[in-house]
Amino acid sequence: MPPFTDARGHTLSLDAPPRRIVSLVPSQTELLADLGLDAEVVGLTRFCVHPEGWNARKRIVGGTKHVKLERVRALAPDLVLANLEENTRADVEALDAFARVFVTDVRDVPGATAMIRTVGRMTGRAERADTLADEIEAGFAGLAARAPLRAAYLIWRKPYMSAGRDTFIHDVMRRAGFANVFADRTRYPEVTPEALVAARPEVVLLSSEPFPFAEQHRDELRAFLPDVPIVFVDGELFSWYGSRLRRSPAYLDRLRRSLVELR
Repeated sequence: MPPFTDARGHTLSLDAPPRRIVSLVPSQTELLADLGLDAEVVGLTRFCVHPEGWNARKRIVGGTKHVKLERVRALAPDLVLANLEENTRADVEALDAFARVFVTDVRDVPGATAMIRTVGRMTGRAERADTLADEIEAGFAGLAARAPLRAAYLIWRKPYMSAGRDTFIHDVMRRAGFANVFADRTRYPEVTPEALVAARPEVVLLSSEPFPFAEQHRDELRAFLPDVPIVFVDGELFSWYGSRLRRSPAYLDRLRRSLVELR
């Protein structure tokens, strides 16, 4: 098996597909399941809610930002999957001391399919990974071209937070026919009500995660954006960059078509 280079530039050599995997990334945990790996996955985070039932019968090793290192050590993994954005540098470096850690960094859809193919090769599931990646690429390629609709995508409240131009969410928005009104910012910027008004969005998208926006929060926004449609969206289909992306193109197409009358 050839060596694999992760997002840090670290080279990982595997003599054989790993038999004891710990995943610290929810979207990649679901990917492992869809690659047909179950017994091989021995640990995951409490945020790994897909597939259903895994977090009840596999060892929980903490959260994505607060990994319980001794729990991971006790599992004796031969591979730990981590992510540059979702996990902390301190945790990853501590894990490096006793485990093979492969860190991903996914900023756009091509990066996601490349990651899927790499994980497939690392785990001995290359054929299945290629099939998944091909399906995702075809789905996004098939999205209809539409005039961009100016959109603010909110992920948090108190303070309001959006997605900047260097995020996976931004790339998915662009492919779905949304122009991110906060594309002049990076990462996940805090935005005030005044900034939202000044950005002149034609629609506000309220994500289902990480903050669970509800009807009362939409009413709150309507107080200063009374004429702007405010829509709840499935955050997993905008931000999970593993195998769940298979479902995203159809969802995004339906969402964008439902807003066509706004233009």
